[in-house]
Amino acid sequence: MFIRVHPWFQVFSSNPMTQALYRGRFAPSPTGPLHFGSLISALGSYLDAKAQGGEWWLRIDDLDPPRVAQGATDAILRALEAYGLAWDGAVQYQRHRSEAYAAALAELQRLGMVYACACSRREIADSSIGRPGAPVYPGTCRAGLAPGKAACALRVDTRGAHVGFEDRLQGTVRQDLEREAGDFIVQRADGLFAYQLAAVVDDSELGVTDIVRGADLLDSTLRQVFLQRLLKLPMPRYLHLPVAVNALGEKLSKQTLAPPLDIAHPQPALVQALSFLNHPPPQALQGAKPQEILAWAVQSWSIARIPAVRSIEPQI
Repeated sequence: MFIRVHPWFQVFSSNPMTQALYRGRFAPSPTGPLHFGSLISALGSYLDAKAQGGEWWLRIDDLDPPRVAQGATDAILRALEAYGLAWDGAVQYQRHRSEAYAAALAELQRLGMVYACACSRREIADSSIGRPGAPVYPGTCRAGLAPGKAACALRVDTRGAHVGFEDRLQGTVRQDLEREAGDFIVQRADGLFAYQLAAVVDDSELGVTDIVRGADLLDSTLRQVFLQRLLKLPMPRYLHLPVAVNALGEKLSKQTLAPPLDIAHPQPALVQALSFLNHPPPQALQGAKPQEILAWAVQSWSIARIPAVRSIEPQI
């Protein structure tokens, strides 16, 4: 894996962090209850950790208070318990971590890698260099704010940044960050810290060695790898699982009205999720308790069996 920060400064990264203990994590946002797509990520990250004798931690990404749904955090915890996905240690909450994010932002400012931006969404869409529907910020405010403009957000400078890493399932992933993603926000106009910065800081402080999540977050991973290099933080190993999509090719999510997990009868969805990951339990376990199914799955877990694709329509 390598990252080029500027055309005149290229850094070849060391190997991802290595330590005796595998430490994974699941980090849902409490914007609603878990659904089948959430279960894929939770299950994949849990099994990968436990198959290697490691830890599996839980972090609630409640960074954005306006988007937090009432009762969602409790519903997430209850669903994980019902499906036998027991986490290690105390639950982590991003809402308690603002001081750590501020310190990381201050370091980026010290490095001269952050600048104030006053562009509105409409202005960005009008001047975007990306494809329609996926605007890429062209660096309008890099040289300073236009007269009469007030700063709205803080962006990280991606000029000349080429980022790449080896995904354990998807293979080599590379991106010209400036051209394909643009200078992304690290602190929003309302003062809240952006997800990319918070995730990097939290994963590092928790000592996360491996991140297993959906392939829809590959672009986020590239931005996070960029921040890890700037902040001199260790890079975890990454494994991006296929994303569950509906018949229209849309990711199963709250926005596409994916139904919440049935916590009263977890076995069917658990078996379906394992089958989605090409680990169908034997017939004898079809009606077993979640803990029994998971015990079999931990022993059977193999990355080589998972389809190396970005998305799959599950047969639910």
